[in-house]
Amino acid sequence: MYLQGGVTVVINRYLAEFMGTLILVFGGSMGILAAGGAGGAAEIILIAFAFGLALLAGIWALGHVSGAHFNPAVTLGLLLDRRISLTDSIGYWVAQFAGAAVASLLVAGASSTDVVAGTMTTYSDQGTGILMEVALTAIFVWVVMASTGRSAGHHAPMAISLTLVGVHLAGIPFSGASVNPARSFGPSVVSGTFEGLWVYLVFPLVGALIAYGLYRLFPAVDEA
Repeated sequence: MYLQGGVTVVINRYLAEFMGTLILVFGGSMGILAAGGAGGAAEIILIAFAFGLALLAGIWALGHVSGAHFNPAVTLGLLLDRRISLTDSIGYWVAQFAGAAVASLLVAGASSTDVVAGTMTTYSDQGTGILMEVALTAIFVWVVMASTGRSAGHHAPMAISLTLVGVHLAGIPFSGASVNPARSFGPSVVSGTFEGLWVYLVFPLVGALIAYGLYRLFPAVDEA
């Protein structure tokens, strides 16, 4: 994730972030629809693994190109850690939001715009939603940063994807477990439903700030 390169390489990174975010949001959203409102633990498990496996696919397919952020909160954490420039971060953010929007358009094409609204994240109450998005995003981004540092091994894709599964298992009943502003942005824009969106745009970024603090508090031996 320590990025450098010429113009063509940079454009490829942005395209990779677009495609990776599209894969994540499309795969996860279709998982929500496939769960079909089954209710209870079965529905939560299906959705959690849909997002986790979609992320794993994106990482393996595109991680070597862009570092596989696919999430503005992850990009913010890595920007703070100086693994990516501000210019590249802005490019990544644009690509991520665009990828999420196109993913939701594809979901709408496979079903309907009304159905896309059913793939949005919702919270049981605003305070709980804010708390869960901050905490769960902090955990997720912290794992991403720790597992992709200079001393990281080869298990980062699995560690990151399983963490996303765990985050969804813990958070779906309380906040929908977005932990990703782009993931919430896409369905909201396509369905034209914006109520509560600000929670999912703002507070995952707060979680990323906390994740950076935790990562610096507990650095790897060769990064201390």
